[in-house]
Amino acid sequence: MHALQARGFDVEGAESGQSGLAKSEQSKFDVVIADLFVPGVDGVTLIKELRKRNPGHPVIAMSGVLLGTSGRTALDHISSISELTDVICLQKPFRPNDLLQAVAAALAAGPSAAQTQPASHQPA
Repeated sequence: MHALQARGFDVEGAESGQSGLAKSEQSKFDVVIADLFVPGVDGVTLIKELRKRNPGHPVIAMSGVLLGTSGRTALDHISSISELTDVICLQKPFRPNDLLQAVAAALAAGPSAAQTQPASHQPA
C-alpha cells in the first residue's frame, strides 16, 4: 500500500472479503487488488462478485500460496476460470515496482482510465 500511496494513489484497505465487497458498493475504484486468501469470502469469489457488479473491472490478484508439492500457486488457476482470464496476477513476495507495474497495466487495460479513486487493496 505504501508504494502506491508514495506515487500519489488513494488507497482503501479492507480486512476481509466481505469488507472489500461492502467498500466496492460504497465507492468506485479504478483498480481492485485482491489477495486470493483473505478471511471470509475468498479472493476468487470476491473477484467474481465484483465482476458481476462491474464487468471488466480491472483486477489484480495476488497470492504466495503454493499448492502441494507441484510448485504451482493459487494464481496458476486464475487463467483456467473463464471470467477471470484478464485478471492480472502478482506472485508474492513482490517488489514495490512490480506492484506499480501491475497497477499501470490494469489501468491501461481497464474499461475506464480514471474514475474516483485510483486503487483498492485487500490485505496480504
